[in-house]
Amino acid sequence: MPFTRGKKATASTGSKIPKLNAASTENQDEGLQVKRSSSPPHGAPKKRTAFIDITNAHKVQLSLPGRKKESGKKTLKKTSSTSVPAKNIANLKKSSSVGSEGTTSEKEKSDAEEVKEGGPQGDVAAPVEKLEDASPPAGRELPAHLRRQPIPKEFDVDSDNSEDLYMCPEYAKEIFDYLKQREEKFVLSDYMPQQPSLNPEMRAILVDWLVEVQENFELYHETLYLAVKMTDHYLSKAPIHKEMLQLVGSTTMLIASKFEERRPPCVDDFLYICDDAYKREELISMEASVLQTLSFDINIPIPYRFLRRYAKCVSASMDTLTLARYYCELSLMEMDLMPVRGSLLASACLLLALVTKDLGGWSPILQFHTGYQTSDLAPVVRRLYQMLLASVDDKLTAVRNKYSHRVFFEVTSLPLVDVDILEKALSCQ
Repeated sequence: MPFTRGKKATASTGSKIPKLNAASTENQDEGLQVKRSSSPPHGAPKKRTAFIDITNAHKVQLSLPGRKKESGKKTLKKTSSTSVPAKNIANLKKSSSVGSEGTTSEKEKSDAEEVKEGGPQGDVAAPVEKLEDASPPAGRELPAHLRRQPIPKEFDVDSDNSEDLYMCPEYAKEIFDYLKQREEKFVLSDYMPQQPSLNPEMRAILVDWLVEVQENFELYHETLYLAVKMTDHYLSKAPIHKEMLQLVGSTTMLIASKFEERRPPCVDDFLYICDDAYKREELISMEASVLQTLSFDINIPIPYRFLRRYAKCVSASMDTLTLARYYCELSLMEMDLMPVRGSLLASACLLLALVTKDLGGWSPILQFHTGYQTSDLAPVVRRLYQMLLASVDDKLTAVRNKYSHRVFFEVTSLPLVDVDILEKALSCQ
């Protein structure tokens, strides 16, 4: 059962999530009752901030390049206006103080010249006449890459949120277009040939265990997806022994929690769920290894974000979205679906959910926002359908048990769509 935050973890070893091994899948029916610890364990270091005390910022003197030190010079005060007309500069010269011999002091002459010529002090802007001459020609147009592409009215799904600043309605489509382009940087291939100690079954067991961790820690779904992505990218670059696989999974979950969560679990929580199989120094060392191997670039586009966006485009109900999420989360354990781009996988899961609930096929608005046609999604949808057929006899049941709860609308109890109906929907263009 999920545990609550803010209480000290129980000391009974029977409630821990067992260490991953071949027999771990046979003991998953025993309730997992791990409790978070909000207070630091005995012997843990005291909290300290990673930044300097910003309240002492006024004591720090910065030396900016290009700015001369003012040794005794009296500088002109910045005016509230954005520019000073030329006639005011002449009046400034006339009103300057005169020395004892009736001549203007050299200091005030230099000050007036700096104002007139736009000197290094830069405290007074150029005259209005010069600023008007610097304006761009009226016929100049913005470059093509800076112009916003107009969205047809029938495909506009963000205008309803025009008053909600948190939804970023003006930039929502550009944001997801950028994420879709960024996927090309994180394309994966089958890395198992470079991992002599691992196999796809071990990876599936790890992902199944991470689903349990996410559910018991009550973490966001984005945290789970990002942890799996980081695990795959790390394993594609760093060969490891099979005994270190669980350490990699728990470490990537810790990193993903720091990236996504408001209150991420602490290191001792992850040591606890690993049944104390690893030491604190090992987990921290693995965290540094993962971040360095990935060049600290862990903002990887995940299918879960695309799925929520695309479901909004067709105003899908929560039970339809949950069904698509079930397909998407189940696909995390499939090694042959790992190289599929997140936006393509999310689109295929949504199409399969729409056909299963008899809500139509791939509509033009989905083609506009996803950039995919039905022919692009057909191979992935067929692979998802085969996965669902085989999942009935699968021993890894964490995802199916999770989505069989009424909170998730018991979507696992829904029957699969007939294959003929599915093929008919996939043949429509």
